[in-house]
Amino acid sequence: MRDLDVAVIGAGQAGLSAAYHLRRAGLAPDRDFVVFDHAPGPGGAWQFRWPSLTYGKVHGMHSLPGMELTGADDDRPSSEVIGAYFDAYESRFGLRVHRPVEVSAVRGGEDGRLLVETSEGGYATRTLINATGTWDRPFWPRYPGQETFRGRQLHTADYPGPAEFAGLRVIVVGGGASGTQHLMEIAEVAAATHWVTRRPPVFREGPFGEMEGRAAVAMVEERVRRGLPPQSVVSVTGLPLNDAIRRARAEGVLERLAMFDRITPSGVAWADGRTVEADVILWATGFRAAVDHLAPLRLREPGGGIRVEDTQAVRDPRVHLVGYGPSASTIGANRAGRAAVRSITRLLDRVPA
Repeated sequence: MRDLDVAVIGAGQAGLSAAYHLRRAGLAPDRDFVVFDHAPGPGGAWQFRWPSLTYGKVHGMHSLPGMELTGADDDRPSSEVIGAYFDAYESRFGLRVHRPVEVSAVRGGEDGRLLVETSEGGYATRTLINATGTWDRPFWPRYPGQETFRGRQLHTADYPGPAEFAGLRVIVVGGGASGTQHLMEIAEVAAATHWVTRRPPVFREGPFGEMEGRAAVAMVEERVRRGLPPQSVVSVTGLPLNDAIRRARAEGVLERLAMFDRITPSGVAWADGRTVEADVILWATGFRAAVDHLAPLRLREPGGGIRVEDTQAVRDPRVHLVGYGPSASTIGANRAGRAAVRSITRLLDRVPA
């Protein structure tokens, strides 16, 4: 059992931001803190993005603190661009990320420590920064007849790009940014596409400035403060109307259907008797926070979420969640990493080693 001041779980944007600020605060990697990452290489969830998501299509990617991302080729896959950037970042600041390492559980230990159980052994830490994001918990809705469908079902997490859908009839479920991106790509090669969403999509006209961004984050933050499962920031901002979206709407690609009532062996059906035949159902239905390893700490509120003030879990002030709820954006993750480290350094000064 190794002793630490801080354990950081996750080496995406939020985890690397936290690690950077820990170094700036005078804590040393592998002595005072360790960053664990279960992924095979640098890049966080970006390394798993589909090849057709080029860097030029990425919306709102903010550089990590202390090192700008410059000179990137807009036509190169974002997984490659951001993976290489994170790799260079880890090397430049000597963050010594431990990977691939699975964290199976975090429990209360002796002397006020937290016990972190990992695939490379146990660690006893005074504080914890959880930066595990959502990519590992794709959300699959359940509908009657789902198991009878004879075609292929897949989630955004497994989306391979549009080529595999050539000549097929495809239903895309989900009204977020990923769903619209998938749909517009697939429509160019598929035999037919249909777009199904639970709620009518909201398209946002006009500029989206700092004031609008703060208002959207505040709405997500309010849910987290109440102990409810967080919504994504995108879910409250709507879909920006860009040239590609306008063209797809004009061509009929983004004609939305209400959510179907059941799935049949050959497609989907509504209660009014309408049916659509399909070869593929693509679930672009989002993700949930990957925090199951924190279950032994009993951080969840009756509403199902973890109540967080700033970045601190209300039920256990030793635990900080970054990239969770209102900080689940690249700029939000940067700020949350800095805020968590400020709070932790104050706590470490009060807690005897």
